[in-house]
Amino acid sequence: MNLLSGLEKFGLDITIGENLFEDAEKNNAKKGESQEKRIPVEEDFLFEKKIVCKVCDKEFKALIVKNGRARRLEPDGDLRPRFQYIDTLKYDIISCPYCGYTAMNRYFEQLMPAQGRLVKQEICSKFRSVTPTNQSTYSYDEAIERYKLSLINTIVKRGKNSEKAFSCLKIAWLLRGKAEGMPEGTPEEKALKKACKVEEERFYRQAYDGFVKASATEHFPMCGMDQSTVDYLLSYMSWHFKKPELAARYLSGVLSSSSASRRMKDMALSLKDKIREDLRKNKGA
Repeated sequence: MNLLSGLEKFGLDITIGENLFEDAEKNNAKKGESQEKRIPVEEDFLFEKKIVCKVCDKEFKALIVKNGRARRLEPDGDLRPRFQYIDTLKYDIISCPYCGYTAMNRYFEQLMPAQGRLVKQEICSKFRSVTPTNQSTYSYDEAIERYKLSLINTIVKRGKNSEKAFSCLKIAWLLRGKAEGMPEGTPEEKALKKACKVEEERFYRQAYDGFVKASATEHFPMCGMDQSTVDYLLSYMSWHFKKPELAARYLSGVLSSSSASRRMKDMALSLKDKIREDLRKNKGA
C-alpha cells in the first residue's frame, strides 16, 4: 500500500511516494553533481556597496570583493596577489561617477579638507560625469582606467610618494594580468601583447622610483606594508632592474628582521639565491 494513499482525493500524484528515500538520495546526488560541475565566476565574489562621495556628497554603488570568499593562491615573486577565479586588484578602486574623485579603497575616506578643495578645483571642475551602469564585473581595461583616475587624483591632492608608487605598482600588476590572458596567435596579437608588457614596465619603473623615495622619507607602515615587506619588494624590484648589489642590501634588512614572517623570510631566501647568482655572473664578466 502506498504511504500516501488517501491523498488521491486532492488530485495529487501519490506515486511519487513509492520510493520516498531513494528519490531524495537521487535528487541530492544530482544536486551535488551540478554543484561540483559549476565553476565559480567572478560575480560570485563581488557585491555592490553604497558609497557617499567625500567630495560631492552624492551616493553611488561600487563593486567590492566579499571578505574571505576568494581563495588565495601563491603570489608572484614581487608580492602581486593572486586568487582563484578572480583578480581582486581590479576592485581596489572607488570612483565617483559624478565628480571624478577616485582613490584606492584604503584612501577613499582619508581626504583632508585642503585635499578636497584641490580635487574640486583640478578634477571635479573639468570632469565629464558618466551615468553609472549596473556592471557585474570590470574588465582589465576598465580597472586600469580607474587606477589611472586614482593616480591623477593622488597627484592633484598632493598625496604621499608611497601612495603614488603603490598606484603605479598596481597598474603594472593589472597590465601583467591583462597580458597573461592575451592571445598571441597572429602578428597583430603579438604586437598588442608586447605593447602591454612595455606599458607594464613603464609603470613598474615609476613604482620602483617612488618606493625608493618614500622609504627614505616616510614612516612605516607604508600603504599597509611594514618595513620588511617594503624592503623585500624593493629588493625584488632592484633585482628586476639589474641592480643585484642594491637588491642584496635591501634583502639583508628582511633576513635580519625579527618581525618578518616565516613566509616572508622563505621568499627572501629564494630571492637571495637569484641575487647571488647575478652577483657571481657580474664578477665573472
